[in-house]
Amino acid sequence: QVQLVESGGGLVQAGGSLRLSCAASGLTVSTLGWFRQASGKEREFVASVWATSGITDYADSVKGRFTASRDPAKNTMYLQMNSLKPEDTAVYYCVRVLPGTRNPYGHWGQGTQVTVSL
Repeated sequence: QVQLVESGGGLVQAGGSLRLSCAASGLTVSTLGWFRQASGKEREFVASVWATSGITDYADSVKGRFTASRDPAKNTMYLQMNSLKPEDTAVYYCVRVLPGTRNPYGHWGQGTQVTVSL
């Protein structure tokens, strides 16, 4: 059974940093991605880390501020978020992503709330 559990969200002031974690279990080697959904908006792609190569992909809105990585030994993916802005406020989710795309598939985690205040 696939399980994706996000953690690390919280309240931070603009300009601050947070690190999110996504602990994965029950799945084979997979490309994993981060998506976010702000209140009243559609869920959007944030970043992904390819399964074997570690190649990363970022949305333009977070490029240069966010860094996605994964630790295969812990089967965990991370999202280091720096220089946070109020517009980064959203629930952040991890999910599997079709390799070479930004298309999610399968089970979603429960999400972790990130709130950035002025």
